[in-house]
Amino acid sequence: MLPASTSASQQGSLRLTLRRLGAIKVDSESSPSGSLGLSTKAAIMSTPSENPQRAPWRDLLHSHLEQTPGYEFTISTIGYNAQQRPVPRLRTCGCRGFFPELELHPDGQEAMDQQVEGGGNPPVFESDMLSFTTDARMDKLPQLEASGHAIEAVFWLKDLMAQWRIKGTAYAIGNPSGKDAEEENTSRTEIRKALRVKGDNNSDIAKWTWEKAVTKYFANHSPVARGSFRNPPPGQPRSSAPSQPDLKLGQKVLDLHDPVARENFRVVIIRPEEVERLDLTDQENCKRWNWTLIDGSDGSRWNEMELWP
Repeated sequence: MLPASTSASQQGSLRLTLRRLGAIKVDSESSPSGSLGLSTKAAIMSTPSENPQRAPWRDLLHSHLEQTPGYEFTISTIGYNAQQRPVPRLRTCGCRGFFPELELHPDGQEAMDQQVEGGGNPPVFESDMLSFTTDARMDKLPQLEASGHAIEAVFWLKDLMAQWRIKGTAYAIGNPSGKDAEEENTSRTEIRKALRVKGDNNSDIAKWTWEKAVTKYFANHSPVARGSFRNPPPGQPRSSAPSQPDLKLGQKVLDLHDPVARENFRVVIIRPEEVERLDLTDQENCKRWNWTLIDGSDGSRWNEMELWP
């Protein structure tokens, strides 16, 4: 139990630390092969969500994002400098909405209809988890793995005079090796814990696959954006010629299963553990709220507290 004198932000930080220690323990206990037997896979897919109800902040954040065309957020991870000291690493990413409920543009849906069985997954799941895509060759993923998957994301929605901060853990999916890759296996397990079944859709759960979920995100990119995953390795000197002749700039990818691009494509899912909203619409009476995810014997719940801004 945390001391009563501990501030709300300090309590949230302590809870996040404890959660991340737990995440590291899970990783260390994963099987060497990273594979799942059929019975284990079935158990994971049928495990009820730890958060059976929508988070109290979710609908408002969704509404704010819907009012903000082309919304991006700033992502912070923990890296290490040449002296192996921890340093913050920031970058701006395009938010892809709540996983797995990505709304495809018409061209993306047409590609899914033509190239993916059933046109994609049945709409059986929802969650409070935000998503973005990245290249597996960038530094984000190693930094997440080295820090117990710790992440923080910030939206500044200027037109609404609102700031949202989301702290939690992040997991990447999309490894072509699927469940046979240990990190992919861990990611799917952790993400599944926070998925909720929508309505009475239990009969369709067996039709839902991780592969189709990732392919939908790939389809939502334009052919040129898909081709960026066939670029030379990001961050390497431009004077160095790529070792693979398939890697070059300006390619267009129409095949949603292109092996070179899909080798590098990943979807990153953020499991929120603490959320803050700052409302600056009234400069004379600014407002701030904090929601912290608290574990209980009957599952998890969100604790809401209004703070001084």
